[in-house]
Amino acid sequence: MTLAQGVATLNTELIHQFISQCQQQDGAIPWYRNGKLDPWDHTEAAMALSILGDQQKAKLAFYWLMQRQNADGSWQANYFSGDTETIESNFVAYPATGIWHHYLIYGDIAFLKNYFPMVEKALNYVLSLQHREGDITWAVSSKQDLNKDALVTACSSILRSLECGIKTATALGVEKPQWINAYRKLADALINKPWRFDRTWESKARYSMDWFYPILSGVYSQQEAQLRLDKRWHEFVVEDLGCRCVNDEPWVTVAETCELIIACVACGRERQAQELFKSLAQWQDKDGAYWTGYSFRDKKIWPEEKTSWTAAAVILAADALLKTSPASNLFTSTSSVKFC
Repeated sequence: MTLAQGVATLNTELIHQFISQCQQQDGAIPWYRNGKLDPWDHTEAAMALSILGDQQKAKLAFYWLMQRQNADGSWQANYFSGDTETIESNFVAYPATGIWHHYLIYGDIAFLKNYFPMVEKALNYVLSLQHREGDITWAVSSKQDLNKDALVTACSSILRSLECGIKTATALGVEKPQWINAYRKLADALINKPWRFDRTWESKARYSMDWFYPILSGVYSQQEAQLRLDKRWHEFVVEDLGCRCVNDEPWVTVAETCELIIACVACGRERQAQELFKSLAQWQDKDGAYWTGYSFRDKKIWPEEKTSWTAAAVILAADALLKTSPASNLFTSTSSVKFC
């Protein structure tokens, strides 16, 4: 079954066209034409292309990452936007997820071998920012004195990326005990050391991603994940509209709704996932793209932008829900790395 067959309202051809139109000739996938690019969202769009069967464009996107990787293994947080000094750790880690995801779909071991050095350098850079307590500093800058603090959402994303890196190494017969040790420390921090996060700024608990992203990291059993989801569902989910970005603002966003759909699948809450997915259709424009969000207080689309990564998130959510690709359970399975 294809995505289009599984969801009548999902016009995958138009979504594919939209993401492809955002992609530049060199492989870069900015937020929209002539927009900025960050490595996390670029990778998300490449993963959607992989699911959609466009192996060529997906590989071109990964090649862009390889060509732009800094000598120390990092990437800038933003390209084409003027800020070339900041590096965010979860942005650097996420390409490891994209590479493993692409391999799961196409089974191309030569591709995996070719990109392992890139993944290795990236994850080693990220782990150079790990505190002895396990958490990982969110960002560094050569021009700004950034807080040496950690974010729950960012570290959750890094944990899954690190798992993908470990699986990549294992598939290639490479032993990475230091990665496994770092993984265990980070998982322990996320589960048992909440004081290691938001130490120097206001808590980010009002953001929905801090609520569901630890589920996507794979550290919780299905029962534990269900309890976490149920505890704050009423704060973030608006019936027939989707998931709020923050619990105190009347604003639902497509990307957060998509990621919550994946978290619901991980919890075994298929009905809730399906209901959320139905709500997405109203935010799709005639060109196949999706609006970023909707202010239900003002009854208006806000902001008036349609991004490649929002469209990509819809594809990843559909794949997780319908299980149409060999990579559909990447974010919905409990981690295979022992961390206890």
